[in-house]
Amino acid sequence: MQPNILMIEDDIELAQILCDFLKRYNITVTNFDDPYLGLSALNLKKYDLLILDLSLPGMDGLEICKEVRAKNDIPIIISSARSDLEDKIIGLELGADDYLPKPYEPKELYARIMSVLRRYKKSYQINEEPSTCKLIFKEESHTILFEEVPLSLTLAEYEVLSHLIRKNNCVVSRAELINNALSLNDENESRSLDVLISRIRTKLGESSKEPYFIHSVRGIGYRLQA
Repeated sequence: MQPNILMIEDDIELAQILCDFLKRYNITVTNFDDPYLGLSALNLKKYDLLILDLSLPGMDGLEICKEVRAKNDIPIIISSARSDLEDKIIGLELGADDYLPKPYEPKELYARIMSVLRRYKKSYQINEEPSTCKLIFKEESHTILFEEVPLSLTLAEYEVLSHLIRKNNCVVSRAELINNALSLNDENESRSLDVLISRIRTKLGESSKEPYFIHSVRGIGYRLQA
């Protein structure tokens, strides 16, 4: 499922940059520069993660963190230009899952988001597919079952296929797959991804000409339909 993120950030230019960047990875971000509107949105709609600035007009971000954590178990990443160690400690003590000091590259925020979401998904075991699916992802044991039989996968194959399963029925860009497959050869990442997809298809008993599970999306990437 495509992550749906709430961001409370009063730097409109930065917020737009982050929203545009994360959209490339199929992550939807809704930003509010007013902390009160952001809190109201959180009460009205379910989000997968909160990105929270600390220096906000009318309400300190640490107060928001405290209020959110008291009512909601949503993952929280604090994104702040405040470099005071005390702020970081207090933020984490109040229940934030990560603290990212500004300035930073958008790709680092993406990596932090995926890391936090993986931890939460592992905790709540929401990555496992229903037993009616032919493909079943057992994250705790790092196993993927195909028709109830464990697949024999290399580490890189496992990384690619498990990410496609997490994003079942969503189009996943080549860049996102490469970023989540740390075992890929850095020198020929794109070509290596094609080879991996081909090998995975073979192990699932399909081909690129007659795909059943993994569908190519021209110019973008792949979509798994399990």
